[in-house]
Amino acid sequence: MKKIYHLQTCDTCQRIIKELQLPSDFVLQDIKTEKITTEQLDEMHRLAGSYEALFSKRARLYKERGLKDRALTEKDYKDLILEHYTFLKRPVTIVDDHIFIGNSKKVVAEAKDAIHS
Repeated sequence: MKKIYHLQTCDTCQRIIKELQLPSDFVLQDIKTEKITTEQLDEMHRLAGSYEALFSKRARLYKERGLKDRALTEKDYKDLILEHYTFLKRPVTIVDDHIFIGNSKKVVAEAKDAIHS
């Protein structure tokens, strides 16, 4: 599978997608207009090893809901990501059996290498 979960309205996501120079066989899913399914999230979890790795603690709702003051479980992380797209750390790039989560320079460079190797 070659796919990127992103937000069309996120400048950072758009910059990274441009930087990755994606081949035409990549599927882009705007998670705001096309919600993540349980099956898709379970596949991301299989590749990432945990739901927490997929969870964005920078999300505005994370602070607004006081979630940083709670001890969240893996089930909590999963349920929150499925409830609202903002909780997914973006972008999530999947290249075959490799997953790249977030927008750090290191992660983006690794994703680019995987895409073009």
